[in-house]
Amino acid sequence: MPRPRAAFTLIELLVVVVIIGILAAIAIPKFQNTKGKANSAALRSDLRNLAVAEESYYFEQKTYSVDTAALKFRPSPGVIMTIGTTHAGAAWVATATHPLSYPLQCTIYYGETTAPYPNQAEGAAVCQ
Repeated sequence: MPRPRAAFTLIELLVVVVIIGILAAIAIPKFQNTKGKANSAALRSDLRNLAVAEESYYFEQKTYSVDTAALKFRPSPGVIMTIGTTHAGAAWVATATHPLSYPLQCTIYYGETTAPYPNQAEGAAVCQ
């Protein structure tokens, strides 16, 4: 009379572990791509919000600012902003990066200055 099985065999467990490993190898790159897109969206959104804050500040002060505290602007967590003004405060250029989406860098500009990238329109956030 055969004994009833009380547990899985080692081979059965190894097959399940291998299948889970294959599924994880397929899913992880898809997840990384989604995270990169989310970081890119955060960079673009922060640059648009910065543009609104800069234009509001310019309306009140007749000059642009590089101080985010004066602009009452706070970027998203992890986003690193670099803001520069040119032509005595009559134009500004901002660059946003995120450590998890390196080397992606997004740039926007307003005012009478040279576009950071060829064919970039004023006020358009361009990522490269």
